[in-house]
Amino acid sequence: MMFQRLFLLQFFLLLSSTTATAKLLHTIPRLSPTGPRVWRDHPDQISGEFVGEDFETFFYNQTLDHFNYRPESYDTFSQRYLINFKYWGGANVSAPVLVYLGAEEPIDGDLAAVGFLADNAVQFSSLLVFIEHRYYGKSIPFGSREEALRDASKLGYFNSAQAIADYAAIIIHIKEKLKAKYSPVIVIGGSYGGMLASWFRLKYPHIALGALASSAPILYFDDITPPDAYYSIVSRVFREASGTCYQTIKNSWAEIDELASKSNGLSMLSEKFKTCNPLTDASKLKDQLNTMYASAAQYNKPPTYPVNKVCAGIDGGGFGDDILSRIFGGLVAYNGNLSCYVNAHTAESETTVGWRWQTCSELAIPIGIGNNSMFPPDPFDLEDYIEHCKSLYGVPTRPHWVTTYYGGHVCFSI
Repeated sequence: MMFQRLFLLQFFLLLSSTTATAKLLHTIPRLSPTGPRVWRDHPDQISGEFVGEDFETFFYNQTLDHFNYRPESYDTFSQRYLINFKYWGGANVSAPVLVYLGAEEPIDGDLAAVGFLADNAVQFSSLLVFIEHRYYGKSIPFGSREEALRDASKLGYFNSAQAIADYAAIIIHIKEKLKAKYSPVIVIGGSYGGMLASWFRLKYPHIALGALASSAPILYFDDITPPDAYYSIVSRVFREASGTCYQTIKNSWAEIDELASKSNGLSMLSEKFKTCNPLTDASKLKDQLNTMYASAAQYNKPPTYPVNKVCAGIDGGGFGDDILSRIFGGLVAYNGNLSCYVNAHTAESETTVGWRWQTCSELAIPIGIGNNSMFPPDPFDLEDYIEHCKSLYGVPTRPHWVTTYYGGHVCFSI
């Protein structure tokens, strides 16, 4: 299977609605390489023989802070990495090393999802290495996740520059341990992991011969990419799938607001959309629909084609011909038959918690909604974004750091 088919756009939305004004901030999408698996009758097709038992797990005594010489900088933590020796031709023939750079989740979930590496390991007799990103999975500084995430002083070591320095240290360690000095290294990642791969190649060209950065939004910073680009693409995908579906979605937001404004409107919305808990305002419903449409477009791949599924539910009118009934039909088509659909109480994953910090600190992708989409206009407001992050962590966002440290058009146009 082609690597690109596994990664697509790589924007799965983690939308934040916790500002003081309850204004929805289209912060930064989670950059998962595999996406949601909604339909159980069509599991993702993975090529290669990528199974967990082929891997050996190791832990590296990693330096907490690679860039300072204060006493606390020399603290260490155990960082997890996995090696698959099954296909490797060995150091004697300088067989290559393919290194998958872990991103914003535990590394376990990536092992079975990236068949591309196994496919190419067979062809090139490669060693396969997967390295877990600091602060995720079992690679936690300060002894526990609770302590590591306690406040900004501990979270300050949680950034991309430290992460790729971690990867550099581990790759050097592995090559020394295996006496593989002349084995070329290719670093690989998708979405945020792809950003890390491209940045690794820029910062550590003496370690990595090359990088494969699939669907890496390295140019979605500052004003390089228009803020409304993401939602414009989502809207275009739906319009191309079905013009009537697109228009129904576009008209639905005003319908939701109008019904919510009535005396018993929230109760009627809760009943119509089978919410798991009664709605106290319309934002939870609109947030979830927003996320569903964006996720469907982002991972609109075979065999499921979720945009077509959603639009079939909307256009089919199986729950009624009015706009909101059609929207509910799309919700059911996407999720399947459930006891409830909206406003469920769920525990936050470590990815949600970690990614929120990363996007509040340095990965400030300016995503907003313009006038030419099926969503209500909601321009990106940098001041609101910074104030929101300050309210969460007590420190402001550094919105220009990525282009300052890694570059923008100049670096990536050669």
